[in-house]
Amino acid sequence: MKLLTAIIRPHKLEDVREALQGVGVLGLTVTEVRGYGRQLGHTELYRGAEYKIEFQPKIKLEVGVTDDQEAAVCEAIQSTAATGKVGDGKIFVSDLQQVIRIRTAESGEAAL
Repeated sequence: MKLLTAIIRPHKLEDVREALQGVGVLGLTVTEVRGYGRQLGHTELYRGAEYKIEFQPKIKLEVGVTDDQEAAVCEAIQSTAATGKVGDGKIFVSDLQQVIRIRTAESGEAAL
C-alpha cells in the first residue's frame, strides 16, 4: 500500500478530484496549505503599495492506494494538475505500513 501526498494549485482541485474518481479512488483528504518551492513567491500591488507574497496558497491531497493503483493515480494527478508553469506542485509517494478502518476494524487493503 502507498500513501500519495500531492501539492497542487487550488484551482486544479476539482479537475484532479474528477480524474481520481475516474481511476477508482474512493476517498481523499484535502487540506489548504501555504508554502514555496522554486516559485519563491511574487509581488502584488494593493492600494498603491507593493508587497511581497512569499508563501503561495496550495492544496495538499492525501490518498491511500493499493500498490496496483499507484501508477494510475500518480499519472491522473500529474496529467490533470500540470499547467507547464513553475509552481504546479509535487507528488510524494510513501509506503503505508497499516490501515485500519475504525468503524469495522478492517485492516490492510480492505480498509482502503
